[in-house]
Amino acid sequence: MRTYTGHYLAVFTSNRTSSKWRAWYAMTKAEQDATDEAGLAALKAWDEANAADIFYAGGALGPTKRTSEAGVADVVNELTGFVVVRAPPHKAAARLLEDHPHFTIFPCDGVDVIPLLGARLM
Repeated sequence: MRTYTGHYLAVFTSNRTSSKWRAWYAMTKAEQDATDEAGLAALKAWDEANAADIFYAGGALGPTKRTSEAGVADVVNELTGFVVVRAPPHKAAARLLEDHPHFTIFPCDGVDVIPLLGARLM
């Protein structure tokens, strides 16, 4: 049985101007659909294989609004999705996400793994 020492927010990132996205946009609709199908199957398999370490399944992120002293504005960032995982140390949480379909099949960049410090998670 694994002893968990922390919870980690894994934020998936994607720069839509990258070479991976240019290659995606160059695909035909049929090629994109086939990649989507393979990617979604791989995501399901990853979720099932790592179910014991997934604390909150998260999901895709939509358009962003930023609130600041200047008010509320629409902004563009590279955040595309998230999941909360449990792992012994931080490095183990990061390794859990190695070879994730988000960036091995889909045209996305990577995943930032961030400790949730002092979070009250049930």
